[in-house]
Amino acid sequence: MIVAIALLVALIVTLLLTFGRFARSNGWRATMTPLASIIGSGFLICGPLLAREFGSAALLAMAALLAIAYAAGWVIRFNIVHVENHLAHASFNDPIAWTARITQGVLALAYAVSVAYYLKLLAEFSLKPVALDPAWQPVAANVMVTVIIGLMTLLALGGSLRKVEHLAHGTVSIKIGIIAGLLVALAIAWATNGMADPLPPARLSWASIPMLLGLIITVQGFETSRYLGHDYAADLRIKTMRHAQWIASAIYLAFIALLTPFLSRAAATEGVAGILDIMELIAPALGMFVLAGAVSSQLSAAVADSIGSGGLVNEVSRRKIGVPVAFTLAGALAVLVVWLTDPFEVVALSSRAFALFYAMQCALAFLVSIKHGSGTVGHRVGFVVIGLICLVAVFVGAPAEG
Repeated sequence: MIVAIALLVALIVTLLLTFGRFARSNGWRATMTPLASIIGSGFLICGPLLAREFGSAALLAMAALLAIAYAAGWVIRFNIVHVENHLAHASFNDPIAWTARITQGVLALAYAVSVAYYLKLLAEFSLKPVALDPAWQPVAANVMVTVIIGLMTLLALGGSLRKVEHLAHGTVSIKIGIIAGLLVALAIAWATNGMADPLPPARLSWASIPMLLGLIITVQGFETSRYLGHDYAADLRIKTMRHAQWIASAIYLAFIALLTPFLSRAAATEGVAGILDIMELIAPALGMFVLAGAVSSQLSAAVADSIGSGGLVNEVSRRKIGVPVAFTLAGALAVLVVWLTDPFEVVALSSRAFALFYAMQCALAFLVSIKHGSGTVGHRVGFVVIGLICLVAVFVGAPAEG
């Protein structure tokens, strides 16, 4: 019964997001791009990881992580207006323009590392149901990721990757529909079974901060609105980025809250795909439901970030490095990261890369605010504080295990 209701909810939400009148509006399309980037499988791995580290305070930890992301989004929304306006009239040798180029280079690097994160999670979720010797599972996951990156690179060099990207982006409505189904399944399980296990004790300490900062990658993606200027006006991008962060935050908080009866079991799961064990406890078929959502979301995110990285390198190099070559370089870096890190380390490494990008966005906001007198003293203090938090994440963001 739970599976049937979850499937029905997923179908209804998917159809509404695909064929609803609002789905064809510019506002919704501009919202979907950052929303799809924020909500990947990150929300699936957050539950068990936060339960392990924070116990019954997992919801509070998730709220803190989302607050950091929203603060970074506030800085980027400022930059959409003020930095973009400055860059539109700046000379090539303008110091702020050079800072912006370096920031783009950092983002290209962050995208390349995030491809390793997305595909590593895809492999972990895909291999979870397979009976493999635990000693060989990491190798199998790395081989799987390497093959996928190799195929994507061949498609890029052959000029066919855009077709795959369009197909991958078409799964966004399905992904959000699956998430809605999962939330309903968790709510029904709580309503019918109550609190099956006692809550784990709340654990809050300064030692937990590095692990929390190491999960920034799971709430990243809102910055894509900053680079949609060729399609949407600044005011629309600001409004829709804010909406995307609100919707994503509501989904993340609802998921952790509805996971409450299972927090003790979530804390005892192993690996980044531990949520599969929890959903299969509720109903065995829900495991495949989660698997479908995880694989589709990770593949679409990996394709989008690969193309984003290639495009940024092409732009920063002033078209001297073509997109296919830049894509290949990003793929090679992703393969290197995959083979040199375990799943928990790649989450932390990706988080550090994006934290550095956000810190540089804070620097850009501060410089433009000083130069043009835009914003208030409070804005500048905010840029500095948020930038410092992001720099702390760069230097101390830690794997969720080990």
